Amino acid sequence: MKTNIQGRGIAALIAAVLSLSPLAFGQDAVTQTTTSTSSDGTITEFSPSTVMVRSETSSQPVQYSYSKSTTVVDQSGNPVDVSVIKTGVPVHVFYDRDGDQMVARRIVVETTSDAAPAPAPVVVDKKTTTTTTTTAPQ
Repeated sequence: MKTNIQGRGIAALIAAVLSLSPLAFGQDAVTQTTTSTSSDGTITEFSPSTVMVRSETSSQPVQYSYSKSTTVVDQSGNPVDVSVIKTGVPVHVFYDRDGDQMVARRIVVETTSDAAPAPAPVVVDKKTTTTTTTTAPQ
């Protein structure tokens, strides 16, 4: 019985010390909240580290920074090459605020459904028959 009481006492002492340790060292609990936001618009400028997007609701383009960790996808979620990001292309940008900077986490490149798909090439097999008639001299 003595061992059980001693074990409980030590466990209670350890729990008390651990719960007070942030106070003893003057540490504050830090909570960081990241909120992702999205915006629709058309690309007005594109550089190796930023993309400028003008939305219908804003008179001025908004600058987003991006990096290799930013994903660029089409509307179906399939990855696309960054080379498809050009001026005039409609996009949907998911971004996080980092101080005064907006960091693009995901860029969805929209394709226009008005454009008809390119017709498939037509392959035509042509067979040519040449008939040569020779007459023998008489």
